[in-house]
Amino acid sequence: MVSADQATEGYSAVFFMDGSRVARQMRATEFGAFLDGYVGLSDLAESDVKAVLVELSGELTVQALVFFRIWFDEEGRADSSWNVPIEDLARRGAKGPDLGGGSIRLVCRSQCPEPHFAEELWDPDMTPGNNHFQSIRKAVDANSLKFRKIEPVEAEEIPVLAAAPEPKPEPKDDASAKERARLAQLIREQRLRIKTLQSVHRDSLADVQREHRVELQTLRNEITELEQKFERMRLNNEQLKKRLSERNEQYLSLQEQVASEGEAQQRDDAKSGAELVLLREQLERRQRELESRDEKIVALEQENHELRHREPTEGTLMEQLRKQSVFLVAYHHGIGHVTLPFDDIEGYFDNPVAYAADRCGMNEPAYREWLEHYENPTCQHLGDGGQACGEPIMRVSQPGEFRAGIDDRCELHPA
Repeated sequence: MVSADQATEGYSAVFFMDGSRVARQMRATEFGAFLDGYVGLSDLAESDVKAVLVELSGELTVQALVFFRIWFDEEGRADSSWNVPIEDLARRGAKGPDLGGGSIRLVCRSQCPEPHFAEELWDPDMTPGNNHFQSIRKAVDANSLKFRKIEPVEAEEIPVLAAAPEPKPEPKDDASAKERARLAQLIREQRLRIKTLQSVHRDSLADVQREHRVELQTLRNEITELEQKFERMRLNNEQLKKRLSERNEQYLSLQEQVASEGEAQQRDDAKSGAELVLLREQLERRQRELESRDEKIVALEQENHELRHREPTEGTLMEQLRKQSVFLVAYHHGIGHVTLPFDDIEGYFDNPVAYAADRCGMNEPAYREWLEHYENPTCQHLGDGGQACGEPIMRVSQPGEFRAGIDDRCELHPA
């Protein structure tokens, strides 16, 4: 505790209410940090909070209360557009109940010095036994914010010369004055309670009227939807009737067509039967031709197999090559010199390029593209006239590394 000459004008705090109890307390300076957006309260995200500005004297008695609302966004930060001057309203509040230090200055929705701020305020519950004023007074007495209580300095006793005794004033009726003050305070509290009850009644009535308007609008919307649905059903019914009439006419017309086309159908059936017999004969003939062709293919394959594996004719060059164990050596770009086994000689002479491509692990067209590039390493980009560019380029010596359309292009004509 500190002496009176160390005291300031008093203390300010902000209490957050949950029902009739104080859920959270903070000093006014800390609340200012929330208003500036430096910090947020995640547990209050997206909520409309009922709060109270509590101004205390140095002796920690309540001097003023301002019951206000404030919105916290989805990040738990105070509404940046909130601008209620609660400190100024606290200085101009009307008399309220006595919370231990005389009548307080009270600002609420029913008792606001600036009517245009009334919608930003709320009325306290004054129900005897468990109301907001009692909860606030208990929180102040608990002093969880650790405010230092200031004790008044006792006046030092200074000896003075005795003076002639002054005549005593006539005694006043102190009991009567205290009773009048008590009654006046009680009347003020009852008037305040009546105002708050009226405000609660107005709010409840407004809520009921709003719910009634919402329900009425909902019913009107439902009626409109039902009328629209009925109109759609009526139109659909008329369309169905019209379509049914058209279908009946079509059915009668089809019956007439069927009756008139019966004989023609019989003639068509007879004609179709004759055509079917003819088609069957043609199909059988085609099947016989296919069987004959299959037999010829089998015979040709057998003959090809015999030719490939038959022994060389005596006295021929092939027979001498086989007996003398002579090997042929061929040279192709990309694979170099290749020794040809006897069994590969005939296939090699049939298509040397295909044989070389197979030894490179490529197909014949790809090998021919590389071979053309190898023999003439120039840009193959075709200009507007259809002529190749012809610019010399770097030769790719290995066929497996050649990429057609990429490695046969110069720097001016990339792929």
